Amino acid sequence: MPKNKFEFEATYKLLESKLDELKDLSVKLDCDFSNEIASVERRINQLKEERYKHLTPWEQVLLARDLERPMTRDYIKLLFTEFIELHGDRLYGDDPAIVGGVGLFCGRAVTVLGHQKGKDTPDNIIHNFGMPHPEGYRKAHRLLLEAEKFNRPVLTFINTPGAYPGTQAEERGQAWAISQLLLCLSKLKVPVISVITGEGGSGGALALTVADRILMLSNAVYSVASPETCASILFRDIKRADEMAAALKMNASALKEIGIVDEVIEEPALEPLQDSPVFIKSLKHSIKKHLDSICSQNIPELLEQRYLRLRQIGKFHE
Repeated sequence: MPKNKFEFEATYKLLESKLDELKDLSVKLDCDFSNEIASVERRINQLKEERYKHLTPWEQVLLARDLERPMTRDYIKLLFTEFIELHGDRLYGDDPAIVGGVGLFCGRAVTVLGHQKGKDTPDNIIHNFGMPHPEGYRKAHRLLLEAEKFNRPVLTFINTPGAYPGTQAEERGQAWAISQLLLCLSKLKVPVISVITGEGGSGGALALTVADRILMLSNAVYSVASPETCASILFRDIKRADEMAAALKMNASALKEIGIVDEVIEEPALEPLQDSPVFIKSLKHSIKKHLDSICSQNIPELLEQRYLRLRQIGKFHE
């Protein structure tokens, strides 16, 4: 869990500072308060854990965007025993905002694709803040066709504010590149699993989330538009973004309830995701479980279920 991201954390920081003062005082006075201090520390951790498990939708949006969260390259190191990165779309160039290649997951060769943000401002400039250009989507398209040719399942990791909306991206066919990727994934003759790890924004995220199974981390978000965009359009007031975060039902629990997401993987409350063996084991187990399940199906059945899954999205009963 990244630290000092929310206003409520100031209260816990104050409690911890007072506790540090008590520790220093106990040393100076040569008094043993170790049991009392340990009890208070446990209570503070309990309060923090409980609060982190009940973040508001807007707080989850902020956490999903945090640059301390693992990115695609981090998950590749954590989940795959081998990985060979592949570059370029064979038309224009390479796009650092999308990572793609062939990896070994639990002894099975798979094609891996995912959005890549930077860890700081210079790194984010290199990766365009995780916003792919058309060549990124064309690279993904090329690797998907390769996966189909060699009968490799596909794993995608989603974490982007959206596709890059710049003039050059439009000139190079951004909308067409995304539409062709959506079409390719909808009829791809190999199993596809998507994992939403952070911010799943707009068509830029959807382009890699047409899948047989969608898994989602408990503090990730996934929506057609950002809360700020909705607030600007509907109310002409970006300050109402927190209201829109709740109305959009973009968090994992809401998406699981309406059938968009198949499984929610719980995040640890008090430690970074990449430092939690329990979390990594849980994520790996969930991916393997779903991968084993869909790999056992024949291709016509898999494609029919994928089609029906897509057709169900957006249905509701009054």
